[in-house]
Amino acid sequence: MPLSERQLAAFADKHARQIPFDTSPRHLAGPGDARHVTHGLAAAGWSAVSDPLSAEIVLRSPDRRHRLQFDPQSTTSAWWRLWADPTDTEPGWYAEFGELVPAEVLTGFTDALILATPPQPDPWEPVALADWHRDSDSTACSPDTMCRIGRRPVSEFSRGPSWHVETREPGHGQFPGPRIWHAYFDDRAPAHLVGSFLTALVDGSPLQRGMYDRTGHYSAVQKPSRLRPQQVVDAHTARIESLRARARSARRQQTNPATTPAKAHTAQPATRR
Repeated sequence: MPLSERQLAAFADKHARQIPFDTSPRHLAGPGDARHVTHGLAAAGWSAVSDPLSAEIVLRSPDRRHRLQFDPQSTTSAWWRLWADPTDTEPGWYAEFGELVPAEVLTGFTDALILATPPQPDPWEPVALADWHRDSDSTACSPDTMCRIGRRPVSEFSRGPSWHVETREPGHGQFPGPRIWHAYFDDRAPAHLVGSFLTALVDGSPLQRGMYDRTGHYSAVQKPSRLRPQQVVDAHTARIESLRARARSARRQQTNPATTPAKAHTAQPATRR
């Protein structure tokens, strides 16, 4: 079922009544509104295949290859899960995200998935350009040291490196504090999707949260935003319309592939009598 005007109006009604606060750093901003993710996928043609009366949401891509599950009643630490089935040319893969992952950071991943973003050669590139500390070739941490990115090397049991992101409370000495949220990409997850997630994560611009919205940690910094509530709503609407238009364009290109020009007819010499 496509994204309806009623659903967009419900999002607008909530956020138009909230005074936005700029919240940073992003990894501590809290979950935000899950509709940043689900509205974007629905605008790109993903359909709901879950029970509409259930708290669980399951969306499936138009080509039936990808499936996203959001389960706020999950008994595990992962509230978001995404599966990609294997094809004749590409392997299947899996990714998961914890309860308090910011929805706007997760959209960096899902938007890149539905828009077929050009491959990013190195997922570390956005981290290197941000003010994050590289501990080694395989780990990096945020300036406050509460968020850590890790890439596990290729082993005999994997085809490539797997990626792990964890945000934790400050620990004591060598003992890490309790985990706030995590993200995991298995060894077959496309590198450009991992890179898009990391790009959104290390972005230094704040995320907007309402006065009483849940944050990931009490140390998150909140300041009154210069954005008006309607501007927050308009930004969401503009993103949805852009995703919808680009997804339609991509589908038209798939259904009407460019045809090769017909070969020019070569005149045959006249037959001698």
